[in-house]
Amino acid sequence: MSVQRDTGDIVIDVRGLTKKFDGRAVVRDLSMQVKRGSIYGFLGPNGSGKTTTIRMLCGLLTPDGGTGTCLGYDIRADADRIKRHVGYMTQRFSLYEDLSVRENLEFVARVYGLDNPALAAEAAIGRLGFRDREDQIAGELSGGWKQRLALAACTLPNPRLLLLDEPTAGVDPKARREFWNDIHALAAEGLTVLVSTHYMDEAERCHEIAYIAFGELLAHGTVAELIAGSRLTTYVVSAPSSRELNRLLEELAGKPGIAMVAPFGASVHVCGREADALEAAIAPYRQRRGLDWRRTAPSLEDVFIELMSRAQGDSR
Repeated sequence: MSVQRDTGDIVIDVRGLTKKFDGRAVVRDLSMQVKRGSIYGFLGPNGSGKTTTIRMLCGLLTPDGGTGTCLGYDIRADADRIKRHVGYMTQRFSLYEDLSVRENLEFVARVYGLDNPALAAEAAIGRLGFRDREDQIAGELSGGWKQRLALAACTLPNPRLLLLDEPTAGVDPKARREFWNDIHALAAEGLTVLVSTHYMDEAERCHEIAYIAFGELLAHGTVAELIAGSRLTTYVVSAPSSRELNRLLEELAGKPGIAMVAPFGASVHVCGREADALEAAIAPYRQRRGLDWRRTAPSLEDVFIELMSRAQGDSR
């Protein structure tokens, strides 16, 4: 019989996680730690292994390789125990659209076997701001309020770990911000949150983030640590016309010394891993009429685009 181990401030601690489907490795040798009460963000392109990793951590999938614990339980031997303490929210709304907010919450509370479903629903309604919407039919809610209702439902049994799989995809910016305010409030109460997202502004609201591509963990840490660790030198270049910017982008792409060149709105970001090599590469273009070159700190998006381009090169 497996015994829960006291992991102190570490809620998730895994080493060498690997998962294959039809002989193809979807997750390769992934190791990570997540601290109690933290918001840990997973970023990466579609098919990078984020969802597979989350499902292995919460006991829904058995790893083909690797070891570790989640909430002090062994991820292989204690999958059923882990599930009892985890709230899992998928991207797709999965509650009953023909029931009201309160009816959905009371139903879910009964499914979880809570002693007083009505009281539990009432507490969730107050906690997540449904006072004026508790009798509204779920199918009539906006996308943002639907996701908020799903969040209320998966936190009903007071889980110790919350797993969110791209919870705000397709939700408007205001609703996304309000949703994240709720997440931070829950984390402040001690709930640990693991969330996958495509949005850079959401990644920056996480305490720590990890970037996964082609099944491998490429980088992890705080936003400041990832930016500093990238060692990128970055220039923002603006021009009087998009035609000039496109021309510059085409000419610089792939040049030695340039790790990344990408359009950002009305400008182009040019990055290099070695400052001297970058300066040599862009020197012929610095005096081109109409181009304004401004050195700046790399953004998180610069770092991830550069990581992705490097990963694509390695995969080839």
